[in-house]
Amino acid sequence: MKNLTILFCVLLFTSFVQKEQLEPIKIEPKKGEVFRIEGNLSQGELMPDLSWAWNSSVACFPGTQAHKFTGNHVLYEFMLPAYSEVEITVIPANRKDNFSLYAYEIGTTRESVVPDLPSCVRCEADYKWDRPYRGKTQNHTRTVRHILALRNPYKVIVGVAGADGLTEGDYTLEIRFVK
Repeated sequence: MKNLTILFCVLLFTSFVQKEQLEPIKIEPKKGEVFRIEGNLSQGELMPDLSWAWNSSVACFPGTQAHKFTGNHVLYEFMLPAYSEVEITVIPANRKDNFSLYAYEIGTTRESVVPDLPSCVRCEADYKWDRPYRGKTQNHTRTVRHILALRNPYKVIVGVAGADGLTEGDYTLEIRFVK
Protein backbone atom coordinates (compact mmCIF):
# COMPACT_ATOMS: atom_id res chain seq x y z
CA MET A 1 0.00 0.00 0.00
CA LYS A 2 2.86 2.37 0.83
CA ASN A 3 4.44 1.76 -2.59
CA LEU A 4 1.12 2.43 -4.29
CA THR A 5 0.78 5.74 -2.42
CA ILE A 6 4.30 6.79 -3.43
CA LEU A 7 3.63 5.85 -7.05
CA PHE A 8 0.40 7.86 -7.00
CA CYS A 9 2.21 10.92 -5.58
CA VAL A 10 4.95 10.70 -8.22
CA LEU A 11 2.39 10.42 -11.04
CA LEU A 12 0.40 13.32 -9.63
CA PHE A 13 3.51 15.50 -9.38
CA THR A 14 4.69 14.72 -12.92
CA SER A 15 1.25 15.51 -14.33
CA PHE A 16 1.62 19.08 -13.04
CA VAL A 17 5.12 19.54 -14.41
CA GLN A 18 4.91 21.25 -17.75
CA LYS A 19 7.29 20.90 -20.64
CA GLU A 20 10.00 23.51 -20.44
CA GLN A 21 9.59 26.07 -23.22
CA LEU A 22 11.93 28.63 -24.62
CA GLU A 23 11.13 32.08 -23.29
CA PRO A 24 10.98 34.70 -26.08
CA ILE A 25 12.90 37.95 -25.64
CA LYS A 26 10.37 40.79 -25.79
CA ILE A 27 11.29 43.57 -28.22
CA GLU A 28 9.51 46.72 -29.43
CA PRO A 29 10.16 47.63 -33.07
CA LYS A 30 8.47 50.84 -34.19
CA LYS A 31 7.08 51.99 -37.53
CA GLY A 32 9.43 54.28 -39.42
CA GLU A 33 12.54 52.82 -37.77
CA VAL A 34 14.77 49.85 -38.54
CA PHE A 35 14.94 47.88 -35.31
CA ARG A 36 18.23 46.06 -34.64
CA ILE A 37 19.27 43.75 -31.83
CA GLU A 38 22.46 41.74 -31.50
CA GLY A 39 22.47 38.21 -30.18
CA ASN A 40 24.28 34.90 -30.07
CA LEU A 41 22.88 31.43 -30.65
CA SER A 42 24.39 30.39 -27.32
CA GLN A 43 21.53 32.39 -25.68
CA GLY A 44 19.08 29.81 -27.02
CA GLU A 45 18.40 26.12 -26.70
CA LEU A 46 18.19 23.07 -28.93
CA MET A 47 14.70 22.11 -30.06
CA PRO A 48 14.66 18.33 -30.60
CA ASP A 49 11.00 18.22 -31.69
CA LEU A 50 10.47 20.23 -34.87
CA SER A 51 7.28 18.47 -35.98
CA TRP A 52 5.25 21.61 -35.23
CA ALA A 53 6.82 23.21 -38.33
CA TRP A 54 5.39 20.81 -40.90
CA ASN A 55 2.04 20.39 -39.15
CA SER A 56 -0.59 21.43 -41.73
CA SER A 57 -2.06 24.06 -39.38
CA VAL A 58 1.36 25.75 -39.11
CA ALA A 59 3.15 24.94 -42.42
CA CYS A 60 6.36 26.81 -41.64
CA PHE A 61 8.91 24.58 -43.39
CA PRO A 62 8.83 20.99 -44.67
CA GLY A 63 10.24 18.06 -42.73
CA THR A 64 12.85 17.59 -45.46
CA GLN A 65 14.46 20.84 -44.28
CA ALA A 66 14.52 19.98 -40.55
CA HIS A 67 18.34 19.68 -40.49
CA LYS A 68 18.51 23.41 -41.18
CA PHE A 69 16.91 24.06 -37.77
CA THR A 70 18.79 21.55 -35.56
CA GLY A 71 21.01 24.09 -33.79
CA ASN A 72 20.07 26.43 -30.95
CA HIS A 73 16.92 28.53 -31.29
CA VAL A 74 16.68 32.08 -29.90
CA LEU A 75 13.14 33.49 -29.83
CA TYR A 76 11.93 37.09 -29.95
CA GLU A 77 8.40 38.41 -29.47
CA PHE A 78 6.75 41.66 -30.54
CA MET A 79 3.33 43.07 -31.32
CA LEU A 80 2.51 43.87 -34.94
CA PRO A 81 -0.02 46.72 -35.19
CA ALA A 82 -3.04 46.51 -37.50
CA TYR A 83 -2.40 47.55 -41.12
CA SER A 84 1.33 46.79 -40.88
CA GLU A 85 3.85 44.57 -42.62
CA VAL A 86 7.43 43.74 -41.63
CA GLU A 87 10.48 42.08 -43.15
CA ILE A 88 12.77 40.32 -40.71
CA THR A 89 16.44 39.60 -41.47
CA VAL A 90 19.16 37.78 -39.56
CA ILE A 91 22.74 38.78 -40.42
CA PRO A 92 25.39 36.36 -39.09
CA ALA A 93 28.60 38.10 -37.96
CA ASN A 94 30.63 35.30 -39.55
CA ARG A 95 29.63 34.94 -43.20
CA LYS A 96 30.43 31.22 -43.04
CA ASP A 97 27.92 30.48 -40.24
CA ASN A 98 24.75 28.84 -41.51
CA PHE A 99 21.68 30.36 -39.86
CA SER A 100 17.97 29.83 -40.48
CA LEU A 101 15.07 32.12 -39.63
CA TYR A 102 11.34 31.74 -39.07
CA ALA A 103 8.51 33.95 -37.85
CA TYR A 104 4.90 33.17 -37.03
CA GLU A 105 1.83 35.21 -36.12
CA ILE A 106 -0.68 34.35 -33.40
CA GLY A 107 -3.51 36.22 -31.67
CA THR A 108 -2.47 38.93 -29.25
CA THR A 109 -3.66 37.01 -26.19
CA ARG A 110 -2.25 33.60 -27.14
CA GLU A 111 0.88 32.27 -25.46
CA SER A 112 1.77 29.53 -27.98
CA VAL A 113 5.54 29.16 -28.14
CA VAL A 114 7.31 26.53 -30.24
CA PRO A 115 7.51 23.59 -30.00
CA ASP A 116 3.99 23.71 -28.48
CA LEU A 117 2.39 25.48 -31.43
CA PRO A 118 -0.84 23.75 -32.50
CA SER A 119 -1.71 26.42 -35.09
CA CYS A 120 -0.92 29.95 -36.18
CA VAL A 121 -2.22 32.64 -38.52
CA ARG A 122 0.90 32.60 -40.69
CA CYS A 123 4.41 31.18 -40.57
CA GLU A 124 7.29 32.00 -42.91
CA ALA A 125 10.85 30.66 -42.94
CA ASP A 126 14.13 31.20 -44.78
CA TYR A 127 17.16 28.90 -44.85
CA LYS A 128 20.09 28.02 -47.08
CA TRP A 129 18.97 26.70 -50.44
CA ASP A 130 19.86 23.16 -51.47
CA ARG A 131 20.42 24.29 -55.04
CA PRO A 132 20.67 27.57 -56.97
CA TYR A 133 17.55 29.17 -58.44
CA ARG A 134 17.65 30.74 -61.89
CA GLY A 135 17.88 34.52 -61.66
CA LYS A 136 18.33 34.53 -57.87
CA THR A 137 21.30 34.66 -55.56
CA GLN A 138 21.59 33.91 -51.87
CA ASN A 139 24.16 35.26 -49.44
CA HIS A 140 24.71 34.55 -45.74
CA THR A 141 21.67 36.56 -44.58
CA ARG A 142 18.17 35.12 -44.19
CA THR A 143 14.96 37.13 -44.59
CA VAL A 144 11.30 36.36 -43.98
CA ARG A 145 8.71 38.50 -45.73
CA HIS A 146 4.92 38.82 -45.72
CA ILE A 147 4.57 39.05 -41.94
CA LEU A 148 1.52 41.30 -41.94
CA ALA A 149 -1.57 42.36 -40.07
CA LEU A 150 -4.66 43.72 -41.74
CA ARG A 151 -7.58 44.76 -39.55
CA ASN A 152 -6.31 43.17 -36.35
CA PRO A 153 -2.94 43.33 -34.58
CA TYR A 154 -0.99 40.11 -34.01
CA LYS A 155 1.75 38.80 -31.78
CA VAL A 156 4.82 37.79 -33.79
CA ILE A 157 7.35 35.23 -32.59
CA VAL A 158 10.68 35.22 -34.44
CA GLY A 159 13.05 32.27 -34.25
CA VAL A 160 16.74 32.54 -35.10
CA ALA A 161 18.13 29.02 -35.47
CA GLY A 162 21.44 27.41 -36.20
CA ALA A 163 21.54 24.95 -39.10
CA ASP A 164 23.21 21.54 -38.93
CA GLY A 165 23.57 21.66 -35.14
CA LEU A 166 25.14 25.16 -34.92
CA THR A 167 24.86 26.29 -31.27
CA GLU A 168 27.08 29.38 -31.17
CA GLY A 169 27.44 32.40 -33.41
CA ASP A 170 26.93 36.15 -33.23
CA TYR A 171 24.24 37.80 -35.34
CA THR A 172 22.19 40.95 -35.81
CA LEU A 173 18.42 40.70 -36.12
CA GLU A 174 16.76 43.48 -38.14
CA ILE A 175 13.06 44.23 -38.31
CA ARG A 176 11.90 46.71 -40.94
CA PHE A 177 8.33 47.93 -41.39
CA VAL A 178 7.45 47.98 -45.09
CA LYS A 179 3.86 49.19 -44.52
